[in-house]
Amino acid sequence: MPLPRQQSREAGEKYISDGDLSKLVITQAKDTPDRAWLGEVSAVVLQQALADLNTAYRNFFNSLSGKRAGRKVAPPRFRSRKDNRQAIRFTKNSRFKICDNGRLRLPKIGDLPVRWSRTLPSDPSSVTIIKDAAGRYFASFVVTIGENETLPPVEPETGIDLGLTYFAVMSDGSKVTAPKFLRRAARKLKRLQQALSRKTKGSNRRKKAVMQVARAHARVADTRRDWQHKLSTAIIRDNQAVYVEDLCVTGLGRTRLAASVHDAGWASFTTMLEYKAQRYGRTFGRSATGHLACQRVLVPITVRVVNPEQVAA
Repeated sequence: MPLPRQQSREAGEKYISDGDLSKLVITQAKDTPDRAWLGEVSAVVLQQALADLNTAYRNFFNSLSGKRAGRKVAPPRFRSRKDNRQAIRFTKNSRFKICDNGRLRLPKIGDLPVRWSRTLPSDPSSVTIIKDAAGRYFASFVVTIGENETLPPVEPETGIDLGLTYFAVMSDGSKVTAPKFLRRAARKLKRLQQALSRKTKGSNRRKKAVMQVARAHARVADTRRDWQHKLSTAIIRDNQAVYVEDLCVTGLGRTRLAASVHDAGWASFTTMLEYKAQRYGRTFGRSATGHLACQRVLVPITVRVVNPEQVAA
């Protein structure tokens, strides 16, 4: 079924405002037999879903008018049925609470046991409950961090040239070998994919096989993320200024090296360097020219990161 805004656009009618859309798909929908289940969940979750939709439409229209920089943004569409990821967001208005016994209390859900990865630095303003493709649940909090995390100044500065044979070549000549996590797990993933292809569609065995494949991919992603966090933290800690090459990952992802490019994870690594530099008082810069490790003149840029790191448990 198309979205109400899609229907109004095809009929040449006026754009439905955010308030009218909320009344149509939430308030009035709760009174219908097919959507009565909407009353069983917190209203804040429904409003946050609409807020995400409104942001997607705003980005789409700004992209059409040229107000939004970067590549063109497509209009919102329904999520694929093959996408097993799910997420809901609670704000302070929903009155979620972290109990004294360490449990997380969510409205109309109850108290959930949580395995905390770290202590929250301040009271959270929102929490997002995420279910990934591997069936794991995470609680991601938005918190405000203090400005007392600035590291002591150091003298060294470094430029990083990212690549495939060597993940990173530093300006001092040191090299970091590319771990190639996906390549190392290719044999196991191939075996699991072959087992999945032999299962009957719609059967319970196929559902279990899908979960096994998702868990194997999640293990690869987790290992890569952990390695990148350790490397980026070490670089930021040991250098006062860090400069990286501004690579077009999207373009490289369409070449024959696509698998190796995605396995390297350059974009996520540079994002880690960027927000950690902002958080710990370091200088971070990007250069449009290649081979930073061979260059001596590098121009920094100003970056702005809002709530750079969320706490996950």
